Amino acid sequence: MLLTSEIEKAYNAQKAFLETKNTGIPRQYLENFQPLFGHVDVISGIRRCGKSTLMYQIIKKFFRNVAYFNFEDSRVFGFEVGDFQKLDEIVGTGIEAYFFDEIQNIPSWEIFVRQLHDRGEKIYITGSNASLLSRELGTRLTGRHLRHELFPFSYAEFLTFSGKENHQESFDDFLTEGGFPEYLQAKNPEVLQNLLKDIVFRDIAVRYGVRNSRTLMDLALFLISNIGKEVSYNGLKNFFEIGSANTVSDYLSWLEDAYLLFFLPKFSWSAKKSAVNPRKVYAIDNGLVKSNSLSFSNDRGRLLENLVFQFLRQKNVKIYFFREKKECDFVVFSGGKCLTVIQVCDEITPDNKTREMAGLMEAIRFFELEKGLIITRQQEDKFIVEGKKIEIIPARQFLLAWEID
Repeated sequence: MLLTSEIEKAYNAQKAFLETKNTGIPRQYLENFQPLFGHVDVISGIRRCGKSTLMYQIIKKFFRNVAYFNFEDSRVFGFEVGDFQKLDEIVGTGIEAYFFDEIQNIPSWEIFVRQLHDRGEKIYITGSNASLLSRELGTRLTGRHLRHELFPFSYAEFLTFSGKENHQESFDDFLTEGGFPEYLQAKNPEVLQNLLKDIVFRDIAVRYGVRNSRTLMDLALFLISNIGKEVSYNGLKNFFEIGSANTVSDYLSWLEDAYLLFFLPKFSWSAKKSAVNPRKVYAIDNGLVKSNSLSFSNDRGRLLENLVFQFLRQKNVKIYFFREKKECDFVVFSGGKCLTVIQVCDEITPDNKTREMAGLMEAIRFFELEKGLIITRQQEDKFIVEGKKIEIIPARQFLLAWEID
């Protein structure tokens, strides 16, 4: 428990900071955003991707008198559920909306949020752990909350932030630098190295009581260094000499809940087969990959594939990789229907053209589609193969203009 005076000092200091905060470039997420009263808005995403800044932008755009509190403030270390009543009294009345940053750090926070919601208050909360937010929201706020996911800068946001034009050189910079705002300002790899350590050691190892945190970090580094490749629980268990496949499953779930890594399933009409098949690993950000791995000095192809995955992951679609006799990088589903199939390649050459086309064509035939896409770093072309349309488009065009048909 904290003294009321301690909470009040922190609240007033944060309020003063909020009034002078530079809100940065407008995030694309705000383009179609409108406050919806009657629901709690939950903004989740990896640490340092701009969730707090998005909160500031929402405040500036839609509200005048708000209550804001950041629970990662060291001045309120030890904040407990019983302190919420003190915070509520400090805030007072006449508030248009409540904004709570990283509220998941406080056990039983959902009880207080539910109380505010029942009073008819408008509430926004952020968190960097998808599973914790989902579990706690599900106990107290089922049907009463809206989920929003925020990622590091998109290519369009990267151009705005860096003041660059949409040229190939700009895209190549984005391909390797990624979209974490703090890193783009400092260009210091330690920013993203420390971010990885904070997530693995503080958000996962400490929170879940992982005894061998060194193995957890080694696993995270291995996965980051192998984006676009298949992994399995048993394979990782044997390689890292971890006690059981269930422990590996927990580690991977926690890494995904923290938005650090994602695991793409192989397509199967059988949900059971899809669940047990090996999965491909992808990472949240290419700058994070480059800063924490030595294996990507010349491998633009896998970085490009990771970039396309990040883009698709943010759309309201389901994605898989496909493999029968050949392999296709991504199949995109919505409403139970396959919308498109996508192959990713740094460059189509006479040496790899047959292989890349074969995987795409097999997926096109399997899903009975009329066309497919090949995303390259800068090539543009069109082919008709067996009566099917194959469109080759540059990644920067895809990232700026592609829409779900």
